[in-house]
Amino acid sequence: MKNKTITIIGAGNLGLAIFRGLEKGGLLKDNKLILTKRNSAAIQQYSLGNVSVTDNNQEATGQSDIIILAVQPQQLSEVLVEIKPAIKEGQQTLISVVTAVEISQIEETIGQKISIVRAMPNTAVAVLESMTCLAANNAGLKKLEEVKSIFECVGETMFIEEALMQSATVVCASGIAFWMRFIRATSQGGVQLGFDAEDAQRIAVQTCLGAATLLAQNGDHPEKEIDRVTTPKGCTIAGLNEMEHNGLSSALIKGLVKSYERITKMKS
Repeated sequence: MKNKTITIIGAGNLGLAIFRGLEKGGLLKDNKLILTKRNSAAIQQYSLGNVSVTDNNQEATGQSDIIILAVQPQQLSEVLVEIKPAIKEGQQTLISVVTAVEISQIEETIGQKISIVRAMPNTAVAVLESMTCLAANNAGLKKLEEVKSIFECVGETMFIEEALMQSATVVCASGIAFWMRFIRATSQGGVQLGFDAEDAQRIAVQTCLGAATLLAQNGDHPEKEIDRVTTPKGCTIAGLNEMEHNGLSSALIKGLVKSYERITKMKS
């Protein structure tokens, strides 16, 4: 992919991890990137070369071929209304990495003809070892190879039915936090959440590799990396606490299910 402009709306922990991964993976050599944040001064240090920083989501959207939505779920509706006037039908791809928000919910604001892809990576994108699950609407299917080329720069990808995206959130995204503490029975948990044994094992191995690479390269304590993917009242911390209360090894599958249940509540 060359001569594209990519915008990441919401340069928080995951948004910046995606940026670092794309930078390390070499995707920014031939493409431009725009990072947005309400307090743009906090990320001004990243404004170098092909990377620019702004607090204007609508302006950034209008300049972009690919828009990655990396905001908190409660912020998404406001952001979609804000950027809608700048979206060009048939010319842009919208990628959402927002937890528990379905494609149909995004379509309600911006329409069904816009190319939309849901992506569930994890913070191992920063070290090129993410496991990213993808799902798309009809228009988004035409742009799937382009989206895969982005996330294959930072790890492996798998296309799944959107009905499995909640399970993917638990196994892939929250999985970084879980597997920092426990690397047992992950495949069993994936099967219980809906994946077949082969896919569950592939996701588990790749995600655990990402967790190990983060610790090896960054030298951080596991709890510090866990903090990067936990948010107040979020599905990750809900799952982590449930596992701790029940004992490390035997609680793994119960914790995965608890996190899944939390995401279901977030959707309702």
